[in-house]
Formats: sequence, C-alpha cells, structure tokens
Amino acid sequence: MRNKLKKFTAFANTLFPYETTYLLSIQKMKDVVKLDILKRVDYNSQHPKQFIPYDTSIDKRKYSLLKNWISDRLAAVDVDIQFDWMCQMENKIMTDAIQLTEEKQLLKIIRNYEHPIFYFPKLYELAMLYRHFLLIRIRLKDHQLVEQFLKKNKRNYDHSKAVSEKMHQATIDIVSQYSENKTESNQWEEWLTTVFYDKTLDGHNRYMAMVQLSFISFNYRKYDLLSEKMDFLEEKFKQGQYYSRRILANYYNSRLMLHNSFKEYDKAINCGYLAIRGESHDSILYVTNLCTVLLRQDKEEEAFVVLKSGATKMKMTKNFHSKIGYIALYIKCLTTMGQYKKAENYAETFLLAYEKEIMHYRWHIFFSAYLETLLFQQKNTRVLRIVSKYKLEEKDIAYQNRANYLPTILWYKATAHYLNGGMSKADLCAFVQSFIDRTLEDKDRLSSINRIIKSLKNFVPEITSYLKF
Repeated sequence: MRNKLKKFTAFANTLFPYETTYLLSIQKMKDVVKLDILKRVDYNSQHPKQFIPYDTSIDKRKYSLLKNWISDRLAAVDVDIQFDWMCQMENKIMTDAIQLTEEKQLLKIIRNYEHPIFYFPKLYELAMLYRHFLLIRIRLKDHQLVEQFLKKNKRNYDHSKAVSEKMHQATIDIVSQYSENKTESNQWEEWLTTVFYDKTLDGHNRYMAMVQLSFISFNYRKYDLLSEKMDFLEEKFKQGQYYSRRILANYYNSRLMLHNSFKEYDKAINCGYLAIRGESHDSILYVTNLCTVLLRQDKEEEAFVVLKSGATKMKMTKNFHSKIGYIALYIKCLTTMGQYKKAENYAETFLLAYEKEIMHYRWHIFFSAYLETLLFQQKNTRVLRIVSKYKLEEKDIAYQNRANYLPTILWYKATAHYLNGGMSKADLCAFVQSFIDRTLEDKDRLSSINRIIKSLKNFVPEITSYLKF
C-alpha cells in the first residue's frame, strides 16, 4: 500500500498546475472520493510547498483508476501525441500498413475537422498522401471526402506554409542578434504580433511567434511586450488548448525570465521549478535559468542541488550553448560556497576538453565564472595570463554593444592588475566608475552591475566608498 501511494504521489508531483486546472474543469465524476483525490492533486500541484499527503486509508484501486483517467484525458488533448500519431499514419500509408481502425480514425478527423488545430499543416500533408492511397484503390467515396477537405483548406495550408517560411527568415535575424549581435530584429515585432493573434493560423505557428517575440523582448529589454501574450496563452492552457508537457515547460521557463526581468524573484523561482518538472530537449536550459535566479537570491546551496539534479542531462546534451551555461553556473555555485579549488579544477578540465566550443558559443559567461574563482585564490597573475592568452579583452570590446553586456571580465582583469601592483586604487576606481557613468539611466543594467561590484568588494573591500551611483 505504501509503495503504491509512493508511485501515485510521484506521478501526481509531475503534473503542472495548468494540467490539474484543466482536469478539474472537464471532470464529471460521480465518485466523490475520486473527485476529492483529484482536488488534492490540484492543490498540491498549485501549492508544492504546502503539500498535503494522500489518504492511505482509501482503496488503492481508486488511485490507480484516477491515475489512468488523468493520463488518458491529458493524452487526448496533447498536441505532440497528435503529431506523433500523424507521423505514424504517414509512415503506414507510405508502406501500405495502415489498419482499418486507423483509417476510420483518420477519416473521422477529416470529416469533423474544425480549423485550426495545432499541427494543421501536418494533417493537411497527411491527407494529401492519403488521397493518393485511396484513389489508386478506387475508393472513390472516401477519396471525395478527403479531396473536399483539401480544397476547402488549401488557402489555410498555403497561408501556414508561407508564415512558416517567413518565420524562418525572422528567426535568422533574431538568433543572430542574440548570439552574435550582428543584426537587428526589432523590425519583426509587428509581424510576429500579427501572427500570434491570427485566429486562422495553426497553433504551432502562433506559438513559434511567441517564442521569437520572447527573444526580441529580452534582446531589447522590452518586457511589457510579453505580459499580455503570456496571459493569452494561460487561458488557452486552462482550456486544454496548445497543450503538451513540452510546451508547458517552455512556457514556464519564459514566465521565469519575464518575472526575473521585473525582479519578481519568488514568482520566477516558482516558475523555474515548474519548468524543470518536464522532460525535454531544453531541460538543461531550464535548470540553468532557475539556478541563475536562485544565485541572485543568495540561495547557492539550493541552486547547487538543482544543478546536481541536471548533471546527467548536461553530460548527454549536444547543445553547447546550454552545456557551457550549466558549467559556468556550476563553477559560480562552487565559488559562492567557498569551494574555490574545486571550482578552478572543474573550469580547467572543461576548458581543456572544450576550448573551441567555449570560445565559439559562450566565452563571456564561462570566463567570468573562471576568473572570479581565481581571484578568490589570489591567483592574480593567472587571471592576467588567461585574459591575454585567450584575447579576452579584445573580444570583450567587440562584445560591448550587446544589450545585456556587463564589464565583468574587464573589471576582473583590472582588479587583478591592481592587486599585483600594476594599477593604483584611484585608477581602478576611475575605470569602474567610467562604465557606471555610461549606464546611470539604465536601471536594469545597474542592478546587474551592483552584483559585480559586490563580487569586487571581496577583493577590494573599500571600493564602494570610491564609487558614485
């Protein structure tokens, strides 16, 4: 009995709040006991820090039945499961392996189709393939039904494909600005907003517009751009639309970033823990984003626990943007906890194995963490040698026109230079002050600068008495 409830509890703890909200909205249970369990599942999902254990005196079969009911209801509206089914049908039609029951299901979907579904273009392409399958077998009645569906929705299909192609062009500019700062992406904001609110479009295109708008929002720090759209998606999720666990995890991560931008750190942390409930290709990104906020709130031990939970995924991922971000935070966590030598060894081992990838993807965040832990060990000459060896000062100067640029590496180099006797305290403070003066009106940047100055105080305790904000 105890093991059974552990299994149910573990299952219930994976559920997202929007999932349980949706389940309560559609339930028509006559069994009061099962309904009470569902309500407790919802409460625990919404309030994880106020968890109420499940009643062990209730017949274990009710828990088992409810677990199956939850899984079935969520699977029925999961757009990724629908997409996977369409891919399977495509393969079966191509290989003449589709079963009669599967054909009946496909014909029913086509007959009752109401535009748009999330992956409408995939359904349309599946119908085109199925049309030929039917015609060659002289199944004229079914062929006529599919043909009518294709004719009726051709304009919608062409529109979706055109938007998808244009979306790719927008993504090139947006990601290029984010990763290399070589282009502008603000010109796409109006078009992407139009796409997001276009009711004639498939959900996938609309959601991808939201993803691109998120990049623009953080590239230009236009955070108000997202709030209304996030609320719009929230209502969709509550209605069981646009739903998959992958999409919900991505949504919670976006919410984390938005709350963090508004300095709503508790809300950001709550969203971060929700984001990492799900399993997806981007799980490591969600872990690092959560840990960034935890460290910002001086919760380094909590952040370290979260990082450790993602270690296996980090080793397996081929996404070096996420991998390097994880490693930099791991080094930062060790440093914050006073484990300087361990942080240094970890950084050196990773740099030895992935120098090329670090320099290509995220050199700034990696070396910011690495140099800090060296300064804590008074390895000032080593700091200067690393800055010189990897030409970090030259790279940093070219990096300064990014919206989220911080002078971490240049300040750490100047601090090491001062501690080695190569610069006066007055010159060090003047160097730091010069950047502060250029960003006095940028409150978001100043907040981040304060965190770097807090780090500098560990090496030059009296530095703040020389600075003016």
